[in-house]
Amino acid sequence: MPTLTPVIVFGLIATGASARLDEGVAPKFSIGDTVEMKNINPVTHTCLPRYVRGKKGIVERDRGVFAFPDTAAHGQGHKAQYVNSTKFSFRELWGEDHAENMFLFIDMFDDYMRLAT
Repeated sequence: MPTLTPVIVFGLIATGASARLDEGVAPKFSIGDTVEMKNINPVTHTCLPRYVRGKKGIVERDRGVFAFPDTAAHGQGHKAQYVNSTKFSFRELWGEDHAENMFLFIDMFDDYMRLAT
């Protein structure tokens, strides 16, 4: 995948281009796994939100294989990997003053997660 430049971004948006890939990559996680988001702070691009770093969630749904934006954005290849819809409780993210039944679902790349201990 080539590095995105301002010249090609308009065309990608106009045509609805997708980063979905048809590659035989093995998933690192299964539905129902409790995972912990890595606490990384790269100086370059990442799609890992700060408010989930170091937090635990549950893999709820497999979204398929996509190009990893952290490498693709810098011309380092698409590094195909799974994206999983991951469920986080509001309490885990923002504290005990939130209701037990409040959740946020975020699509997370495999490289952002590890199995929780």
